[in-house]
This record gives sequence, C-alpha cells and structure tokens, in this order.
Amino acid sequence: MSEKVLEGKVGLVFGVANKRSIAWAIAQAWHEAGAKLIFNYQGERVKENVEELAATFGDDVSLAPCDVSNDEEISSFFDFVRTKTDRVDMMLHSVAFAPKESLSEPFVSTSREAFRVAHDISAYSLIALARETAPLMTEGGSILAMTYYGSVKVIPNYNVMGVAKAALESSTRYLAYDLGKQNIRVNCISAGPTNTLAARGIAGFGGMLSHVKERAPLPWTGDSSALAGTGVYLASPASQFVTGQVLYVDGGYEILGM
Repeated sequence: MSEKVLEGKVGLVFGVANKRSIAWAIAQAWHEAGAKLIFNYQGERVKENVEELAATFGDDVSLAPCDVSNDEEISSFFDFVRTKTDRVDMMLHSVAFAPKESLSEPFVSTSREAFRVAHDISAYSLIALARETAPLMTEGGSILAMTYYGSVKVIPNYNVMGVAKAALESSTRYLAYDLGKQNIRVNCISAGPTNTLAARGIAGFGGMLSHVKERAPLPWTGDSSALAGTGVYLASPASQFVTGQVLYVDGGYEILGM
C-alpha cells in the first residue's frame, strides 16, 4: 500500500500475539500508510513476539504491557502513551478470550465464570479502552474492533464467544453514538474465518474455514492480510461519515442463505 493516507497519524494497537494475528496485519497496513504505532502486550511470552515484530518498523514504535481486564494496567498503559504523544488518531481492539472448555462443550453448559470472562475481555474491554482513548483523540479519530459472524448466527462450538461478540457489536453502536460529538468513529470488521492462533483454539475451526472457502462468492483464503485494506479505510478520512457499522470482510459469505 503505497499511498500514505495515514501520514502523521498515531495509532494504538491492542491484540498482536504473533505474525498471524489480525492485529498485526492491520498494524502493518497502518504503518505502510504512514502511521506511528504504539502496541500493548500481555505477559512476557507475548512481549517477545511483539517486540520482534515491532522492530521491523524501525525505531519509531513503542510498546508497553496492558492486560485489558485490569483497570490499573489500562491506566498505566495510557500514562505511557501520554509520554509518547499528545494525540491519538486511531485505536484497534483485536482482543478476545473465552475459557477453552466453553468453545467445545455445548453452549448450555457455559459456566457463569466463563460467561463473565468472555464478556469482560472480549466486549467490556472495548468500552474501557475507548474511555481512555477518546480524550486523546483531540482532532477526532477512529476506533476499530474485530468481530465475527457467530455474533448473529449460530456457529457450532463458537458458543459464548458469539454471545460476547454480539455484546461487542452493540457496544460499538452505543460508543459511536456517545463519541460522535467528538468526531470519533467506532466500527467493527466482521472477519471471515481467519487462520490465527486464537481461532485454532475453537473446536472444528478447520471445518469452518473449509466451508467458507468452498461457499463464499469471492475466494476466501483465511489469511489475516485480507483484513488489512479495510483496516486502513476505516482509519482514514475516506470513512469520515461511517460509524456504528459492522463491515463484513469474508468473501461475501454473510450474504448466503444456504
């Protein structure tokens, strides 16, 4: 992507785990479009991966720890951000988690704790991060979250994560309403099945991916790079009047009835 549509912009990226992460694909595209980026990481194991990837951008990149389920860590992360910049233009939320057993057992077996954890990390964290990010978006900005079709249709084994993604999408709309007065846009990308480490934790993921590859009107590869261009669009002035939306990037699978 040669055009520097994000030249001079500053972005926060939450959710890079490794080179297959959707967050990393969008971060690369934002960087290529001219943005300066600040990354979070959770835990020392992930820190090493994020440091290695971020280093490919050169010296003009920063990272700091942030467990999005911990308000104190969120506050500390944004204290760090303010030492690096007085303005933020875009934020990517690509964070989701549910206990492994809740992604293989019947949905009716979902425990109270699994439900709480899935919603806290996968949905509430968007609200917590938006609350901290918004005051730094002094010239307006774009908040982008990642979701999936399992929020509106039953995907076997996606279970409580689908319910959490539904909450995430609804939160996006309410945030778009609240923050529109500050010229801040809030949108979701609903990605087709993507071959990430997190996705492979869902029982039967290989079958989900194969099904979409076979059925989608446009060829769907399952590669996270398919989301990069939409990530740039939603962060750029081209989407200045788009907010509260869920954009499906799945080769058109969402339109099918059977």
